[in-house]
Amino acid sequence: MVMWRTAAIIGVTSALWAAGKQELSIGGILLPKLSCLQFLSVAAGIYITTGGYYTLWLAYKTLPRDLVAGFRYLKVRLKLNWALYCNHTVPKLFMENVRRNPNKVALIFEGQKWTFAQIDEYSNRVGNFLVERGYKHGDTVALFMYNRPEYVCVWLGCAKVGVVPALINFNLRQLPLMHSVQVADSKAIICGEDLQEATGGILDKVNLPVYVSGCDKASPSLKGAENLDSLLCTSSPTPPPQIDSLSAKDKLIYIYTSGTTGLPKAAIIKHYRYMFFSSGVHYMIALGDDEVLYNPLPLYHSAGGMVGIGQVLLFNNTAVIRQKFSASQYWVEAKKYDCTVAQYVGEICRYLLKTPEKPEDKQHKVRVMFGNGVRPQIWTQFTSRFNMPCIAEFYGATESISNIMNIEGKPGACGFVSVLFRHAYPAYLIKIDEETGEPLRDKNGLCILCKPGEAGEFVALIRKNHPILDFHGYADKKATEKKVAKDIMKKGDMAFRSSDILIMDELGYLYFKDRTGDTFRWRGENVSSTEVEGVVSKVAGNKDAVVYGVEVPGAEGRAGMAAVVDPEGELNLQSFKEGIKEALPTYACPLFLRVLQEIDVTGTFKLKKLSLQKEGFNPTIIKDKLYFFDAKLGKYVELTVELFNKIDRGQAGL
Repeated sequence: MVMWRTAAIIGVTSALWAAGKQELSIGGILLPKLSCLQFLSVAAGIYITTGGYYTLWLAYKTLPRDLVAGFRYLKVRLKLNWALYCNHTVPKLFMENVRRNPNKVALIFEGQKWTFAQIDEYSNRVGNFLVERGYKHGDTVALFMYNRPEYVCVWLGCAKVGVVPALINFNLRQLPLMHSVQVADSKAIICGEDLQEATGGILDKVNLPVYVSGCDKASPSLKGAENLDSLLCTSSPTPPPQIDSLSAKDKLIYIYTSGTTGLPKAAIIKHYRYMFFSSGVHYMIALGDDEVLYNPLPLYHSAGGMVGIGQVLLFNNTAVIRQKFSASQYWVEAKKYDCTVAQYVGEICRYLLKTPEKPEDKQHKVRVMFGNGVRPQIWTQFTSRFNMPCIAEFYGATESISNIMNIEGKPGACGFVSVLFRHAYPAYLIKIDEETGEPLRDKNGLCILCKPGEAGEFVALIRKNHPILDFHGYADKKATEKKVAKDIMKKGDMAFRSSDILIMDELGYLYFKDRTGDTFRWRGENVSSTEVEGVVSKVAGNKDAVVYGVEVPGAEGRAGMAAVVDPEGELNLQSFKEGIKEALPTYACPLFLRVLQEIDVTGTFKLKKLSLQKEGFNPTIIKDKLYFFDAKLGKYVELTVELFNKIDRGQAGL
């Protein structure tokens, strides 16, 4: 209706303007010429009398925003269309930057400076080495390393010869690590010197060649592994000829996402998909070609390794990276290296606020920060303390096509969609069943769109072969099918399901509310409760167990809570803690534990947990035994009323 009214006012105004330029007659009656002011007055009068004043108000509030965003989005589309037309790939665009600025600093890492030429030469050696060893276009190599410049060089070298690097989370161990290597059908593993032990823990099951980076001239400690550094010394530094055979539609990398179906899923990132993510941020927040970006995020993650590093590879910018994030060094290093742009995830902003105030908080040159997950409650406090002109919060997942961005720094919003031109970007909020997580449908079998103020799942319509709206899925086809919904706006259409619950206000700004299904977010990572449930049940002696996320005052996302059925009181807390710590990354380990006498079961023998999740961890309400993992003591302790109140006040160090 709003879009129809917008078209109506434009049409009426245009007609009246034409009337002002020439004499018109209707039914033989000659109409007088009208002035510009009269045109607008008559048009507005007609529109308002038909109920369109609300749309005029919406246009006043949102049209400038929409026009700016539309212009910037057009630049993104032109960039992608040109790349597809010319068959540009990420290595080709990078090498063009090398040609123009060979001696410009591309990466800064803990005092080291790597130029574009150095990265190019190192990556050429990697590509030529892989070809010499028989790896070919389309093969996958698992990359398991901590952040450092060689990490970027290795995956770029793979890409130069069409080998697809699978960027594996360096926190993973045992089953999740083995699964990540296998699900991408990896032909070899390239690991960091400091991750040899973790790699060795899965070799008896995967039996793959291992190349170790970072040993310098020393022999790898991992039996049977080869020293990659020594091997690259004898490899050619010239560009591999395979670069010319690459296509913009080829697979570039795999980036893993937890999602809702258990173990990590390998999301397919093609060359033009990588270009879209990098270009989207670059143009939507109006970055230049000489920015210095502070990027302390993990490079296996899409935010750090794709959006952040993409500014270097594709747009000639400089990035400051480090092995691990440090709250105390964030602004110190941003000032030291004259950074103009910085990245974050929600927890980073909270960690920064908890550091003691220091001069560097306001002495930096950062004019915009971009990322996702900053809480609305700390938004204004953060921008004020750190003298931050703009926080460009964005929403999207590695594999998602439902990507939006808050280009204005609107507090709390993760992006927006136009309310005047609602279908210009086909992303919508749909109502879902709270119990099943499935879309609610009308009498025609189509999804029901949410009204402003109503919470719903964010979805985006899939358009095959579209450079932005085509969903490439995962290496696992079954996982891909579960992320697609059908019959959204009309019969036969398909949409990507984000598994996230958002709320839209009347101006089109969207706000993140929660995650759906069996996934929640904690410490900046997606946690699959299905995966954690399997570990918890096994460690507890195969007892019935459920895992869910619970809100913790003052903390971003939801902390993990496990409920274990143990009527006999056999659960050993020390053994339980050791078992989950060994099998799970730290962020996935349950922070809270509830010991139950029994649990409700559905008619299809599925454990019910919605009611448990709603009860949370309040000992004044729950009569079951409750425990809290005290990181300082390294064990689960009884969750008393006193401890609960401390957590509730945000005083438990979370």
